[in-house]
Amino acid sequence: MARFTRSTKTLAALAAVTTLGLTVSGCSAGGGDDGASDTLKLWHYEGADSAMGKAWAEAISIFEKETGATVEFEEKSFEQIQKTASQVLDTDAAPDLMEFNKGNATAGFLASTGLITDISDAVAEYGWDEKLAPSLQTTARYSEDGVMGGDSWYGVPNYGEFVGVYYNNDAFAAAGLEIPETYDEFVAVMDAFVAQGITPLAEAGAEYPLGQLWYQLALTQADRGFVDDYQLYENPVDWEGDEITYATQTLQDYVDKGYIASDVSSIKAEDAGVSFINATSPIFVSGSWWYGRFVNEATGFDWTLQAFPEAELSLGSSGNLWVVPENASNKELAYEFIDITMRPEIQAIIGNNGGLPVAADPADITDEKSQELITAFNGVLDADGLSFFPDWPAPGFYDVIVQELQGLITGAQDVATTNANLGEQYDEGTAEYR
Repeated sequence: MARFTRSTKTLAALAAVTTLGLTVSGCSAGGGDDGASDTLKLWHYEGADSAMGKAWAEAISIFEKETGATVEFEEKSFEQIQKTASQVLDTDAAPDLMEFNKGNATAGFLASTGLITDISDAVAEYGWDEKLAPSLQTTARYSEDGVMGGDSWYGVPNYGEFVGVYYNNDAFAAAGLEIPETYDEFVAVMDAFVAQGITPLAEAGAEYPLGQLWYQLALTQADRGFVDDYQLYENPVDWEGDEITYATQTLQDYVDKGYIASDVSSIKAEDAGVSFINATSPIFVSGSWWYGRFVNEATGFDWTLQAFPEAELSLGSSGNLWVVPENASNKELAYEFIDITMRPEIQAIIGNNGGLPVAADPADITDEKSQELITAFNGVLDADGLSFFPDWPAPGFYDVIVQELQGLITGAQDVATTNANLGEQYDEGTAEYR
């Protein structure tokens, strides 16, 4: 789940209109509702069969009935919006409302350049802030420099995501083991599986899962202050401190003890997920975005998803955002549509189709597996535990994490060198914010 933040190097990429960036052809102070028609121009990139696609289709129907306005929906791909948004947002072709990626280099960049609207007044008017947990609000609010967690609202999320632990209940039962409730029990069951000749953790070192496990291990030793320093640049991050040293050393221990396959450095996320689906590995630390697929494909055994044992902080964040372009012709209609998507009946559609609604009534979630997912997510929200993703702070840091952890687990470098290399790249990438 790589995300990128804005730097001088990133801005150069943005100007080139790469897939990792955006371009700006010049900001206009226009927009607003002057001369608006009764048409809401809407862009989003959710598939029609996805949880959000189904929910928003119903929201369109309700919106048109209640307002008498027409929704002009343009089907866009994620890549299309990423590549072309800033080219059209300061023109008359701008939509009134669109889904956009959260994070500093995406929604934050558009906010800092004046291409999307500060919707703080609408948030207060409709009470959306009262429906969103504090950790979900972070990715919706930006500073004047485009850094998330600022004072002004530039978007509203309708769904969330988090990283937890998937367990194969049948494999545990066959091994005479119980699902762990504490971290010590988590380690004990991994030892037990290894003793039975089973590699317990489905992992991937060629892509994101291993880096997410590394960050989760750091979070087990961390508090919210560490997260704010790491993600929001409030204070320098100590790359020789207890949190990161523990994470890197423990990850190496996992490989040395056989909890993770010795060839993990060449394994991709898809391979790791399939190894859980095929019941090859009984434990998988990864995100809620796998949940719907596991419901459909991991049908040969009983399984569950829980938060990482004893962790008060978990990887995760809001989903993508509804944003209102500054040049939108019908901002008030956009706000009415956003409000409909926050209603319990629309949130329930997200929740009953494998998504993670942010404002659902639990009584409206009737699907048993969906209830399990939402219960786990709500537990993280109730603890204000969402702590974002390890690659977010600096541009290109995703690739740095992958490369450095590969060096660690292959034995090419030790813990101290790995941490030093990570810290050097992090500091370089975040220098403009500190």
